Amino acid sequence: MAADLGELLVPYMPTVRVPRTGDRVFKSECAFSFDSPESEGGLYVCMNTFLGFGREHVERHYRKTGQSVYMHLKRHVKEKATGAAGGAIPRRRNGKVFLDLELNRDFNGEDYEYEDEAKLVIFPDHFEIPLPNIEELPALVTIACDAVLNAPSAYKKQEPESWDEEIQVSRHARSLRQLDNGVRIPPSGWKCQKCVMRENLWLNLTDGAVLCGKWFFDGSGGNGHALEHYKETKYPLAVKIETITPDGADVYSFEEEEAVLDPHISEHLSHFGIDKLQMQKKTENGHHTENNSRPRVSEWEVIQESGMKLKAVFGSGYTGIKNLGNSCYLGTVMQVLFSIPDFQRMYVGNLQRIFDYSPLDPSQDFATQMAKLGHGLLSGQYSKPPMKSELIEQVMKEESKHQQKGVPPRMLKALVSRGHPEFSSNRQQDAHEFLLHVINVVERNSAGSENPSDVFRFLVEERVQCCQTRRVRYSQRVDYCIQLPAPIEAATNREELLAYETKRRDAEENMRAPPEPVRARIPFTACLQAFTEPENVPDFWSSALQAKSAAVKTSRFASFPEYLVLQIKKFTFGVDWVPKKLDLAIDVPDFLDLSRLRAIGLQASEEELPDLLPPIVLAEDTRGTEQVNVMHLSPEIDEAAVMQLAEMGFPLEACRKAVYYTGNMGPEMAFNWIIAHMEEPDFAEPLTLPSMVDPGPSTSDSPVGAALLSNSPPEESIAILTSMGFPRAHSIQALKATNNNLERALDWIFTHPEEEESDALSDMADTEPNDNAFSNANSHSDSTLSPDRDVSGPRVKDGPGRYELFAFISHMGASTMSGHYVCHIKKEGRWVIYNDHKVCLSERPPKDLGYIYFYHRLSSS
Repeated sequence: MAADLGELLVPYMPTVRVPRTGDRVFKSECAFSFDSPESEGGLYVCMNTFLGFGREHVERHYRKTGQSVYMHLKRHVKEKATGAAGGAIPRRRNGKVFLDLELNRDFNGEDYEYEDEAKLVIFPDHFEIPLPNIEELPALVTIACDAVLNAPSAYKKQEPESWDEEIQVSRHARSLRQLDNGVRIPPSGWKCQKCVMRENLWLNLTDGAVLCGKWFFDGSGGNGHALEHYKETKYPLAVKIETITPDGADVYSFEEEEAVLDPHISEHLSHFGIDKLQMQKKTENGHHTENNSRPRVSEWEVIQESGMKLKAVFGSGYTGIKNLGNSCYLGTVMQVLFSIPDFQRMYVGNLQRIFDYSPLDPSQDFATQMAKLGHGLLSGQYSKPPMKSELIEQVMKEESKHQQKGVPPRMLKALVSRGHPEFSSNRQQDAHEFLLHVINVVERNSAGSENPSDVFRFLVEERVQCCQTRRVRYSQRVDYCIQLPAPIEAATNREELLAYETKRRDAEENMRAPPEPVRARIPFTACLQAFTEPENVPDFWSSALQAKSAAVKTSRFASFPEYLVLQIKKFTFGVDWVPKKLDLAIDVPDFLDLSRLRAIGLQASEEELPDLLPPIVLAEDTRGTEQVNVMHLSPEIDEAAVMQLAEMGFPLEACRKAVYYTGNMGPEMAFNWIIAHMEEPDFAEPLTLPSMVDPGPSTSDSPVGAALLSNSPPEESIAILTSMGFPRAHSIQALKATNNNLERALDWIFTHPEEEESDALSDMADTEPNDNAFSNANSHSDSTLSPDRDVSGPRVKDGPGRYELFAFISHMGASTMSGHYVCHIKKEGRWVIYNDHKVCLSERPPKDLGYIYFYHRLSSS
């Protein structure tokens, strides 16, 4: 028999591999479905790629790859017989077969016992060889089988990478001297103290200076001011501001010239008012406890509809998603997306085509994993009602009602969050940020094919009016979500809130128990009104005045999306960097008509601002190109306003700049400018007027002038892309389409082959979702469309502005970095609550406590 088995395996020996370090063995879940060793057909693990496949999908892999040898894993689970010894360890027939295997159900070891079996299966004849069979199998096959059986699960939490372990504690960490200079770092709005950089910023842990780092290939630019500061002061440690999380931060030692660990980073950051690392604690089950949990008790009960006898529902569209540990933000977003027909058609409707054309490693293919999750949620295969015998048994045992297991989205989560510093962690995240992230990933993976996220896509018309000349400028940009402010001052129970605040302060002063919290009740109309209000534009440069001026901006819908996403701005940052949640309720309507917010474009009575660029300061040309003529602007400054400000004690030069940059609109406007710019290092320096390109013929003939006027990308960025082998013209096009961001330009190049000519709206395909407010003055878009551009293209599904609410996501907890998410979706005329793996009919949907609301457009009939 041994010789027969050996001869049988000889033709397949070259395809059998022993797992090496770094190989992941997928022995807990199928790459195309949620089948596992516990499923009826078990799981087949390829002995070459170590991918797992359910019974329905293993044949596809065999036909595509020719791999013939698979290990079949099967787990038999059964309830212990009556009278079994309580607390006994579950019995295993083969103790090492599923070592480190992640279970797809939560077993109570005292109630269940299980038996594991494994065997080799040779395709296409399905010849089976039971394992272990050490004596009869070739040595290589035996070693490979033993390695697969003992390998950890592919998604078992891995140990830190070796390079992480090599990072050493800085010798300056313990004895770091911090200056008591009163510096407090705000939770947002950071800028380098020596230039205009707002990214790649480093906080010096000695004096609190915020300065930019060096320029890097990934697009995180900087002018090296943090290093210059160290050379001047010898203050050794700095932390990258963008990396500060509750788990730590990236610390760099200039003196040691390497990344280091700072065991006292929490205390060092607290010195500058950053208490983010101390704001949360975890309980053993992975959920977060709140330092101020009392105000949230009722919120948890209301949103989850606790205390009500909710009826569990099963079948197609009623499958839960298993919480992998702080992954409920992902589960709720995916439940809503796959309730939208466009996502269903794209991924579930094309299931067989996606699976048949999937790459050799389907676990790394976005379309495959989306189709897998969509099929799991919509097929009903993983949401089956209990059998009649099971119901009778539950009644006899007086057990709680039957609940489904839910599908675990391990592969999709690992794929979508790969490379993202937050979503790749096991921490709780903001569902709104994750939604925009998923839309961005869908955009990148839909090049040349149907893009289901187009249902959220709409155009925003922005109207900016110069206050001094009354001239206007219209522009358009792409957006996917509108963020509604929640004006507390508009609360209908304002008196009750004021009384509560008085009682709370009195309780604090007298060290008594705080009063019962009061939730602000805000009309939805007040939120919409605050959203549509005009807003001031800081540092607006008026092309009519050729100077900075005050301006106001209003935003309207240039098109209405098929599905409208509304986010309530419930979260804000405190001065200590702790994200705080506003405790409020909003009477969100079931039906919404936004027709009055439709943009109307340039009116006959309006005069447009000249289409001129702001003044450009030209550096000395060192590349041998033609010299560009420049002219200087003569200042027009209201000296009376300057003297009025100077009498208040402000430096004379600062007063001159304030009056100039506010367009001579009076001392009040100039005073506001002074307050906003007092902390800038050049605040009191003399006013230096910028130069601008001479509009004469010599400029138009000059290649340098032409490049500047056409807003050409930086030559350094172009050189980096061309050095990688990309054509110069294609590199310039990519940088222009991505606002000169190198990292996104690379993505653009790969998704836009050179031979493909972009049409009028193709630029928008690479626009990342704008996660700023709909009317945010600082929002930016990669595709600014002129008002006369056709907005009815294939990427914008315009229509009436009347909507009906069909889903909402709710958050419980004090901040987005803790707590729990659930969603309610209206299906077949009834509201359903999706709370991780539990899916039930909703008795009282808490629509007033939602965080993200989803509306679908009503037909025009």
